[in-house]
Amino acid sequence: MDIRPNRACCRVGVSRSFPQTLSRLSIGTLTLVALAGCQSMRPPETSTETVAGTAAGLSEPIAFRVEGAPIDEPGDPDTLTFADAVRVAVTTDPSVQAALARVRIALADAKQARLLPNPILNLALRFPEGGGKPVIEASLAQDLISILKIPRQSSAADNRLRQASAAAITAVIDAVAEVQERYVSVQALEQLLPVFEQRRTLVSKAVDLANARLSAGEGIREDVAVLNTQRVELEVEIAETTQELRDERLRLARLIGRPSGTAAWKLEPWTPPTLTSTAEAAWIDAGLRSRPEIQERSWALAALGDDLALTSLLPFDGTSAGVQAQRDGLWQTGPEVSIPIPIFDMGQARSERVTAEQIEARHELVQAKRQVIEDVRRSWESLSQTRENVRRVRQELVPLQEQRRSLADASFRAGQTDVTALFLAEQDLRAAQAKAVELDRKATIAAIRLQRAVGGPGPSAILTTTASNDASVPNPGK
Repeated sequence: MDIRPNRACCRVGVSRSFPQTLSRLSIGTLTLVALAGCQSMRPPETSTETVAGTAAGLSEPIAFRVEGAPIDEPGDPDTLTFADAVRVAVTTDPSVQAALARVRIALADAKQARLLPNPILNLALRFPEGGGKPVIEASLAQDLISILKIPRQSSAADNRLRQASAAAITAVIDAVAEVQERYVSVQALEQLLPVFEQRRTLVSKAVDLANARLSAGEGIREDVAVLNTQRVELEVEIAETTQELRDERLRLARLIGRPSGTAAWKLEPWTPPTLTSTAEAAWIDAGLRSRPEIQERSWALAALGDDLALTSLLPFDGTSAGVQAQRDGLWQTGPEVSIPIPIFDMGQARSERVTAEQIEARHELVQAKRQVIEDVRRSWESLSQTRENVRRVRQELVPLQEQRRSLADASFRAGQTDVTALFLAEQDLRAAQAKAVELDRKATIAAIRLQRAVGGPGPSAILTTTASNDASVPNPGK
């Protein structure tokens, strides 16, 4: 007995020979396949590796690795340039490779969405109780609703493929920004340590002089205490900076795929960032246009639109059409249609769920756009303010401290003051120079974050190359 709840079945029987029956079954199946084949198309070409390479500022696509990379990449260069650090980091970062693999998962889903469902062949052989010829039943059916779903399923899968591609580009520009910040930090800290060492030498000389004057009965203990306090504070600052430098080198070693290496490479000489001018509004427009996070949420919303359209077919899931043949002495064959009776499930719950997901995606898209504007404006403001402080320190504070040291040196040579005033003036000059280096570091990191805020080195290069040379935006690593 064939019991099919919630289905209405229509059968028409006509006497046929068995070869004719098979021919009829094959023709019916091929007709369904041909109709559905008209809906099949190839998935879109995302060119993720090429687009990601351009976003990262590279001249070639990022190669996808099928095998997992070793813990430590082969080779450990003596000199690590800024461009090499970015290139190696992006091409060896496991998170980038995992994101590229997710693009291929989405591509496989897009291909799967285009495939026709396999036809179902049912064969039954029944033996009469009193003997005689067996009864043979054969049917070939094709799921009609699955065929009708192919266009929308393909569109949804294509949009999720584009979404995965945008997510991979996000992973790439995140990797670029991180390695750039680490490289610049190492550069600045290495520039800072010699300044601290010079200050330590000056403080040590001042402490020795103060002790000598105290022993000779010409000094006071307060001077010695103050200088010793400065010496200890400077020692702590040097130790913290040395540890920070080591930490940054170890982070950089991990980012370039050599976490177990010595991290003793030489870096490019530190150069303060070059400043160019572009209006804040242009950066905001570039961010809204190029940030992959916005594109990712836009494609997710488009895919949900396809999902919502598919819910209209949910009540009829399982509808199939085909041909059935039966032999009970003579062959009988005819078409067969199975249709669910939508009594309990009309697809309303699924439709409500997808609608809610659409609402969520719309809000997330607005949030992403707001976040982009905030990122750009904060980076821009940080860059502008830090740049102004760099100008104050380099053009005002450092020259004033140099003037003070010159005056102290002249007074000392004229016998009007002792050497302590000269030492203190020299120490304050070194402190101002250290402050300038630290501000240069902050300005460059702000420029890197501004670059990240608009979508990476690729989109930002368009803005920086078209800007004049009179004011605002550092070009990190130059």
